[in-house]
Amino acid sequence: MIPRTYGQVGKPVRFKGTAYDFGHAISAIEFSLDDGEHWTRYETPDTNDYQNLTWTFDYTPEKAGFYVLRIRSVNDAGDVSPESAFAELEVSE
Repeated sequence: MIPRTYGQVGKPVRFKGTAYDFGHAISAIEFSLDDGEHWTRYETPDTNDYQNLTWTFDYTPEKAGFYVLRIRSVNDAGDVSPESAFAELEVSE
């Protein structure tokens, strides 16, 4: 089941999660709100290959509607997650 979050226009919504890649450090987390066409990257320095990475992403919706946030990790070898995670956001006025 994909987690659904509810929000309001102009008010920040916080998403949280955990990333890990056994044998590799997570070097970045990427987020997309357009079905993976464009990704916003946040570097995660000072991680190591035996550490889970807890991330947060704050988004302030500008209009009402239904959004799907895709999330993926990038490891220190430059490989991205084979499948991205999803979170649904329903925004009202």
